Amino acid sequence: MTAREILDRFPAGGPRGSWPAEEKAAELTAAGTPATVRMDLESDQFLVVEEVA
Repeated sequence: MTAREILDRFPAGGPRGSWPAEEKAAELTAAGTPATVRMDLESDQFLVVEEVA
Protein backbone atom coordinates (compact mmCIF):
# COMPACT_ATOMS: atom_id res chain seq x y z
CA MET A 1 0.00 0.00 0.00
CA THR A 2 1.28 3.44 -0.90
CA ALA A 3 1.50 6.15 1.78
CA ARG A 4 -0.58 9.20 0.96
CA GLU A 5 -0.65 12.67 2.44
CA ILE A 6 -3.84 13.41 4.38
CA LEU A 7 -5.10 16.81 3.27
CA ASP A 8 -8.17 17.03 5.54
CA ARG A 9 -10.39 14.95 7.87
CA PHE A 10 -14.14 14.90 8.44
CA PRO A 11 -16.20 12.93 11.01
CA ALA A 12 -18.31 10.15 9.52
CA GLY A 13 -21.38 11.14 11.54
CA GLY A 14 -22.33 14.22 9.54
CA PRO A 15 -25.92 15.22 8.78
CA ARG A 16 -27.79 13.19 6.16
CA GLY A 17 -27.22 14.60 2.68
CA SER A 18 -24.03 16.40 3.75
CA TRP A 19 -20.85 15.40 1.90
CA PRO A 20 -18.11 17.75 3.19
CA ALA A 21 -15.23 15.38 2.42
CA GLU A 22 -16.32 14.92 -1.19
CA GLU A 23 -16.87 18.67 -1.55
CA LYS A 24 -13.37 19.39 -0.20
CA ALA A 25 -11.82 16.79 -2.55
CA ALA A 26 -13.62 18.37 -5.52
CA GLU A 27 -12.49 21.84 -4.44
CA LEU A 28 -8.85 20.72 -4.16
CA THR A 29 -9.00 18.90 -7.50
CA ALA A 30 -10.44 21.99 -9.21
CA ALA A 31 -7.59 24.04 -7.70
CA GLY A 32 -5.00 21.67 -9.20
CA THR A 33 -4.36 19.22 -6.34
CA PRO A 34 -5.88 15.87 -7.32
CA ALA A 35 -7.64 14.49 -4.25
CA THR A 36 -9.93 11.61 -3.34
CA VAL A 37 -11.84 10.45 -0.24
CA ARG A 38 -11.04 7.35 1.78
CA MET A 39 -12.72 6.00 4.92
CA ASP A 40 -10.61 5.35 8.02
CA LEU A 41 -12.61 2.74 9.92
CA GLU A 42 -10.43 2.89 13.04
CA SER A 43 -11.04 6.60 13.60
CA ASP A 44 -14.53 6.66 11.97
CA GLN A 45 -13.48 9.55 9.73
CA PHE A 46 -13.45 10.36 6.05
CA LEU A 47 -9.97 11.36 4.92
CA VAL A 48 -9.26 13.60 1.96
CA VAL A 49 -5.99 12.33 0.52
CA GLU A 50 -3.85 13.25 -2.43
CA GLU A 51 -4.60 11.09 -5.44
CA VAL A 52 -1.65 9.00 -6.55
CA ALA A 53 -1.38 8.09 -10.22
